Amino acid sequence: MIDAEGYRLNVGIMVTNARRELLMGKRVRRNAWQFPQGGIDPGERPEDALWRELFEELGYEPAQMELISATRGWLHYRLPQRFLRRGTPQCIGQKQKWFLLRLRDEDAQPRFDRGPRPEFDAYRWVEVERAPCDVVAFKRSVYLAALREFAPLLGTRLDRSLPGALHRPIHRRLAG
Repeated sequence: MIDAEGYRLNVGIMVTNARRELLMGKRVRRNAWQFPQGGIDPGERPEDALWRELFEELGYEPAQMELISATRGWLHYRLPQRFLRRGTPQCIGQKQKWFLLRLRDEDAQPRFDRGPRPEFDAYRWVEVERAPCDVVAFKRSVYLAALREFAPLLGTRLDRSLPGALHRPIHRRLAG
């Protein structure tokens, strides 16, 4: 679903474990790491999209997770020009509601075969501070904004532990 400004409505999902690490997936046949995310269908609430995407991308059931928090508002990023597809309505980027979940069963492994088409072919647990470094540059500002909001819940002070290049203000990196 694309809003009036051209942003695709989307949910972003951060899953943490008992060690306060975050689960990242590697996109199928690419060396690109990211948190699970996915579009919100027409008439679907963000919370419903969260559980659907969690199952489709990682194979987890709601009972395996504890919902810790959600971002207060929507976070946006613009797609670089080379990723824009012409169409009506034109999608210029993502407008995301982010959720932080805790995995209840530390032995439960992600499964990539439960959705209609696998999004990931590998996963890894990363330290909170590492996650923004591993994602493609045009998504980094949104990751940082969501992580800064969730940092107290994850027991970290994010800004002090990031490489200097990631300290630039968010508004500079939102432009595609």
